[in-house]
Amino acid sequence: MEEAGAPHFPFPYQPYPIQEQFMQALYGALEHGKVGIFESPTGTGKSLSLICGALSWLRDHEEKRRQEADRLLQGDGGTSLSISSSLSTTTSSTPPSSSAEPDWITDFVQKKAERDFVSKLKVDEELRRKKREEHLEMIRNNSQLKYALKRKSCEDDEAVKLLQLSKDPQEGELNNPEEELIVAEYESDDESKTKNNVFQFDNIMTPLSQLDSRTHSQLAQFVHEVQKSPFSQDISLVPLGSRQNMCVNEEVRRLGSVQRINDRCMEMQKNKHDQRPKEVEGGKRKRGAPKAVCPYVGAQGLQTLRDTVLGAVRDIEQLLSLARETRSCPYYATRLAIPPAQLVVLPYQTVLHEGTRRASGVQLKGQVLIIDEAHNLSDVLSCIHSSELTGAQLCRAHSQLAQYSERYRSRLKAKNLMYIKQILFVVEGLVRVLGGKCKVGQNPHMTFPSLCLPVTELLTINNFLFKAQIDNINLFKVTTTTTRSQPQHTAIGTEIGEGIDGFYGYCQQPDTGKHTHTLGMSPSAEERELAASPMMQVEGFFMALTNANTDGRVVLHTQGNVAVSSMKFLLLNPAVHFSQVLKDCRAVIIAGGTMQPVSDFKQELLFSAGVGAERIIEFSCGHVIPPENILPIVLCSGPSGQELEFTFQNRDTPHMMEETGRVLSNLCNVVPGGVVCFFPSYDYSRRILENWDASGVLARLSSKKKIFQEPKKANQVEKVLNEFSRTIQRCAVDAGTLSGALLFSVVGGKMSEGINFSDDLGRCIVMVGMPYPNIKSPELKEKMAYLDKNLPHSGGRSPGQALIENLCMKAVNQSIGRAIRHREDYACIVLCDRRYSRPATLAKLPDWIRAHTHTHTSFGPAFASLRRVIHTHLRRNSSSYERKG
Repeated sequence: MEEAGAPHFPFPYQPYPIQEQFMQALYGALEHGKVGIFESPTGTGKSLSLICGALSWLRDHEEKRRQEADRLLQGDGGTSLSISSSLSTTTSSTPPSSSAEPDWITDFVQKKAERDFVSKLKVDEELRRKKREEHLEMIRNNSQLKYALKRKSCEDDEAVKLLQLSKDPQEGELNNPEEELIVAEYESDDESKTKNNVFQFDNIMTPLSQLDSRTHSQLAQFVHEVQKSPFSQDISLVPLGSRQNMCVNEEVRRLGSVQRINDRCMEMQKNKHDQRPKEVEGGKRKRGAPKAVCPYVGAQGLQTLRDTVLGAVRDIEQLLSLARETRSCPYYATRLAIPPAQLVVLPYQTVLHEGTRRASGVQLKGQVLIIDEAHNLSDVLSCIHSSELTGAQLCRAHSQLAQYSERYRSRLKAKNLMYIKQILFVVEGLVRVLGGKCKVGQNPHMTFPSLCLPVTELLTINNFLFKAQIDNINLFKVTTTTTRSQPQHTAIGTEIGEGIDGFYGYCQQPDTGKHTHTLGMSPSAEERELAASPMMQVEGFFMALTNANTDGRVVLHTQGNVAVSSMKFLLLNPAVHFSQVLKDCRAVIIAGGTMQPVSDFKQELLFSAGVGAERIIEFSCGHVIPPENILPIVLCSGPSGQELEFTFQNRDTPHMMEETGRVLSNLCNVVPGGVVCFFPSYDYSRRILENWDASGVLARLSSKKKIFQEPKKANQVEKVLNEFSRTIQRCAVDAGTLSGALLFSVVGGKMSEGINFSDDLGRCIVMVGMPYPNIKSPELKEKMAYLDKNLPHSGGRSPGQALIENLCMKAVNQSIGRAIRHREDYACIVLCDRRYSRPATLAKLPDWIRAHTHTHTSFGPAFASLRRVIHTHLRRNSSSYERKG
């Protein structure tokens, strides 16, 4: 029976008790503006719990705001209290006056503020409510087409500003295709205080719930869960994606790489609005040569598609089909739909990278952010904000800049020439660090003599700047020069970076005779990559160098010539970029199926970002499966008594490899269906399989299971999985000599995350060894040193050593969590390494696995318990089939 005043959670079916607890904890975290760490094992309905809990809170929050506005508009006695609480947020940041004011002045000011507040509510709140209700009702009644056709022509400016319209060309310029490549005079922020005029929508549905995940496939799964929820008819959901995923123009999609698609898209939008004729002398109109424009971008079409997006919940695939039918661009239409939406679903990088977030029009101030699949959030933040440049890219960038400057020297403003020279100076310094010299027009494929043998060097940011002799350059201003991103809905402005890209594209046109491919031959992948302008990568590296000296390192890899040498910025402190997200958002929910170990996660990402312990809440629940449906085993020795400890020193010995083969052979003899075996690395997987092939182990295994291996190419994963599944299904029906299939995979590989081995696909998961990262990696050694210096030591271990253990166990938890996917599922998990039996290591397993884990020092008892569990479930399943028959 529900308590009075307790929140009500609509659910598509009777929720499990742990789902009720999850939603209650989530509701409380959102209500009180907390940072929540939520762990719910895969198969427990985590996505539905997130959806129903968060949207229930949003529903109640909007209702409370509506009731509050009604009370204020009616002039209830609670007006003063409500206004005081509302006004307190705006006055709390104002410093108190140095001299105390008389009471009558204070009262007068307060009453005037109350009257102004009520007046503002009457105008704003009522209009917003009516606008929202009328607009959504109109959309859901399929009247959006009529609505779009009735829009006034002035609303075209919304799409015009969204699509980065360029300024009208000056008189007489339309006949010269190079005129648009001339950069307008640039003024840095401290030289000009001009404001950017960017269209802004009324945000009539706040606070916005924003959910982000790692991949587009995971986001699609989440949208499907929303469609199954009770909120599917009432929620306005907008899915965001990259141009690569959302472009419906086949000509652009064929370009392949993300950068080339982005560049071509922005060029076509600019061309669309450059084709208006201009008057020249004599009153005649002239038009320049026709340019390619995108037929899917039009103000009316975008507005129609935007309304359609808001009217029903659709995933990206459904949205793409609709966009092709209506010939409208879903990439820009979804960005138009962000402000009036209630739920925005978007990938990690869009919300965690400030520049991408600003360019996409995503606002976090006062919003709710839910980050799903966040077990490796720290690594994702570090990866997003790291940057790498090759010597070939630097040489091409220098060549393009130098040619651009030389060609348009007489037509560029003096300030722009100065900034281009600064960029050239910085690029020359970076090339010198790699041991080369820059010359105008030199071929990036050429090799350049290097001053040193192949070596890796690690430098602080300041030492790198000193070595490159660019420490006297203001990189903040240089970065602003290369890209002037608008606050909303734009990527790169028409500044120096875009001017260089446009010039490079112009030089590559066939009629220029430069950089053309062999007649009749399509460019290779390498040629397409070289054909892309490197200015975006250069800009990203410049931005990375503006980080604080203590927050990152620069790794130099010199390999005998400049073209193949590289420099990489490594972010050591991801909290510095996550802190603004935590500060802006009303509440942040970090959710995952396996969030252990949480303590180090909090220390590195939350406490270091300035979040107090009082703002953090944790929730972890068990699994919905009964205890007898899971059997985790730590196996310390094999059938012949050989101790299983896959350390670097003894994992390659023939005895260890053969003992592992005997363990797997015994398991395949009794486990029906699918067995998935994870190795710690691709290299070890190759070596042990070669040993088994020579010793006959693979032949014995193939007599019981058909053998599959994780493919080398990502686009082959689905094919292998489908064949793996079909083999298991055939074996279950045929009852022949084969009892199923055996899949060899790698921890952290293509099949260790995001793939479900439910039911017969994964009756046994075998983990061979412990997948520790390469501690000899310079990047990892520097990260360990940084943590040891900046984080507190605890439990007799250094933060750097804890990082190594955490990276290992996070990878293990992700891999073994692939098996149990629903309440009726069952599986055995075999951890083949005696080191798993250490208490500190066991503590890093998820609670629902650790509680049932058994450690066996000898193989016999372990094998007997596994066989007993398998036979119990086989008898239970056969009995249920007989009853159904």
